[in-house]
Amino acid sequence: MDTQGLQMQIDTQQVERERLIVTHIPLVSYLVGRLTAQLPSHLDLQDITSAAMIGLIHAADRFDPARGVLFKTFAEQHIRGTILDELRSYDVLSRSMRDKYKRLERELRRLEHHFGRHPTSEEVAAALEISLDAYYELLDDVHVFTFISLDDSWEGDDGSPLCLADVLSEPGAKSPQQQVMGMQLAEALGVAIDTLPEKERLAVTLYYSEDLNLKEIGETLGLTESRISQLISQAMVRLRGRLKLHRN
Repeated sequence: MDTQGLQMQIDTQQVERERLIVTHIPLVSYLVGRLTAQLPSHLDLQDITSAAMIGLIHAADRFDPARGVLFKTFAEQHIRGTILDELRSYDVLSRSMRDKYKRLERELRRLEHHFGRHPTSEEVAAALEISLDAYYELLDDVHVFTFISLDDSWEGDDGSPLCLADVLSEPGAKSPQQQVMGMQLAEALGVAIDTLPEKERLAVTLYYSEDLNLKEIGETLGLTESRISQLISQAMVRLRGRLKLHRN
């Protein structure tokens, strides 16, 4: 290829890169909103959004259409990653929060095995030897972790990522390996979601399948936004416990 032809190719690639970035800016706003719902007030949403934009730019730089994956699917992984990195810099995912989350997950699984069903909030609070109000505060504390944990990803044999959020939300284009993983995970998720207590099942379905925000779900179910957040947090702990058993 001559110099002029090479320059034209470079120019074409640059134009396409810029087009991908500009047309997917709404995706940045969407993911920031979904991943940072109910975050502590001291966090700087502008910094998080800036980090997400960096993720979008990196995705545009590294995207290879020859792999047969939609740019939206590819970009989501990079954007999520930069958002999580930014949240970690604020110590949102602190060891203390992880310890609280793990203790809650263990207790829920123990009680589920003991009762042969999902324990109620009152039963979990009693097992943890705390009041029901303190238990709800605990769910608020681990809220960010339960939502972010949906973006823990599994890698297929071909190195392509698939995360729980991908299965709960719009699937998009996936590689054959991702499709197989997605079908297996979706089947396990479907069974697990069907067994959730009714309000938790409805809240999770409305949030991920119907794309409603916490306020809209609260209005639909006649509950406060805070209570919806707690219901989804509790449901996520239950679901991840079930999925761990499925994957082991």
